Amino acid sequence: MRVDKIPVSSFAKEFDFEDIRPYYDREAREVLFRLLEDPLFFKLVNYLWPQMTIEEVQGKADKVFSNLDFQLQFMHTAIRTIVARTATELTSSGFEHLDRNEAYLFIANHRDILLDSAILQILLVEHGFSTSEITFGNNLMDNGFITDFGRLNRMFTVQREGTSKELYEISRKLSAYIRHTIVDKKTSVWIAQRNGRTKDGIDATQTGLLKMINISGDQTLEKNYEQLKIVPLTISYGYEPCDVLKVKELYLSSLHTKYKKDQGEDLNSIITGITQPKGGIHLAVGTPIVNELEQLREINNDNEKIKKITSWIDKQIYTNYRLWPTNYIAADLLEKSNKYVDKYTLEEKENFIGYVSNSLSIIDGDRDFLEQLFLKIYSNPVYSNIQTL
Repeated sequence: MRVDKIPVSSFAKEFDFEDIRPYYDREAREVLFRLLEDPLFFKLVNYLWPQMTIEEVQGKADKVFSNLDFQLQFMHTAIRTIVARTATELTSSGFEHLDRNEAYLFIANHRDILLDSAILQILLVEHGFSTSEITFGNNLMDNGFITDFGRLNRMFTVQREGTSKELYEISRKLSAYIRHTIVDKKTSVWIAQRNGRTKDGIDATQTGLLKMINISGDQTLEKNYEQLKIVPLTISYGYEPCDVLKVKELYLSSLHTKYKKDQGEDLNSIITGITQPKGGIHLAVGTPIVNELEQLREINNDNEKIKKITSWIDKQIYTNYRLWPTNYIAADLLEKSNKYVDKYTLEEKENFIGYVSNSLSIIDGDRDFLEQLFLKIYSNPVYSNIQTL
C-alpha cells in the first residue's frame, strides 16, 4: 500500500482540504472496488470499453494501487475511445514548452465540461508527463458514484454557492489548495479561465480567477505567480460541443434576467459533449508565463498587474486557437461575404449550412436571432485571433 507523505507549506497550514481534495493514492483501490459493485460502472464499461470482458475489468482493477494507475488502466483507453468515435482527428502542439520535472498551473479555455481536461490527461501521458489534478464544480458532484469517479480521476471540488463572506473563504481555501498541489505535491493543475464554459465563442480570462489564485501567495505578486508557472492552454473543436444547448441558453438569457438550469441539465451537457461529433480537435500548450513577470515591477497597481497577466494569457489562447473551416464559414455567413473563401471548400460550406439549419430546427424562437447566436459561437474565435495580430 502506498502512503501519501506530502509536505505542507505555511500558506496551506490553516486549511483542511478533506472536503475538496481528490482521493489519496492509498484510497484508490478501495474506491475502485466500491465502484465495481455499482451497476452504473458496468454500463460505462459497455459504452467506454465495449470489447472488455468482466474478467478483463477485474484484471485491470487488480493493477490499480493509485489514482494514476486507474487513469492508465481505465481512463486513457476510455477517452481515446470517445475521441475515435466522435472526432476525425486529435492533434496537439507545444508540449516541448514543458519540463517533465516541473508542475504547472494550466489555465485553459473551456468548451466542454469533461473532454477539455480529459484530453489534456491522455496527451500528457502520451508525451511522457504525469496527469494533472482537475477542478470540478460542486454542481456536478452527487456524493455518490459521480463523486467517487471524479475524485478517483484526480478531480478536486470547487464550491460555487454561498454568501459573499463564504465565497471569499472558499476562494482562500481553493487558492491555497492549488498552490499546495503545485508547490508541495509537485503536481500540475488544470483550471478553466472562467466560471463555466465559454458560451459565445469568446475565450476571455476572468481577472477574478487571477485574483483568487494570488490570495494564497505570501510573497510579492510577481513571485506568487512565478511560483505557479502559469501555462495557457487552448482547445478547439471543429464542431463545438453542445452548440445547440449553448445557443438555447444564450437565447433564453436574452429574454429573461437570469437563466435557470433545468434539473439534470449539467449531466445532459456532459453526455452530449461526449457523444456529439466534433470534427477535428486540437490542443495547444502555451509557453509558461514566467520571464514576462519581471515587466510587472514597473507597474505600481496590483489590479493593473493582474490585467496585464490576463492579457498575456488571452493572447496565447487566441493565437494558439486552431481555426477550423467551420470557424471561417461562420464568419463569412455572418458577414455575408467571401472573405475567407480560401479557408474551406464549397462542400464544407454546404455541409455546415445544413448542420446549422438542422441544429436550429429543434429550438423554438426567433430564427434569425438564433442563427446569429449560433454563427457567433463559431466566428468569434476568428475575430479574437485577428485581434492578436
